[in-house]
Amino acid sequence: MFDRWNRSLQTGDPHQVVANYAERSVLLPTVSNKPRLTAAEKEDYFHHFLENRPVGKIDSRTIQIGCNTAVDVGLYTFTFGTTGTQVKARYTYTYEWDGKQWLITSHHSSAMPEKN
Repeated sequence: MFDRWNRSLQTGDPHQVVANYAERSVLLPTVSNKPRLTAAEKEDYFHHFLENRPVGKIDSRTIQIGCNTAVDVGLYTFTFGTTGTQVKARYTYTYEWDGKQWLITSHHSSAMPEKN
């Protein structure tokens, strides 16, 4: 699921990124203090985030699978194509199977608090 989400970032189209999220989902983004609850709020966030051409890479993860649900927790690094800057962050995704596809029900991402 992360790979699908990451590929949607590469399109530069916020609508395609938000299509990975369930209708009732929460995004607590890396570079914004505002929780994004609606599709319009998520699109607004990704509109600005995608301007920097981010590419994500999983550094480490733990996945737990339940009945029609999954949780993916770990560390990832974003490299921004416009500047070459990298941001290391921790994340949690929760997913739910809607009968046709896996969708993100919650996504929390925060920059690592300690510099290496």
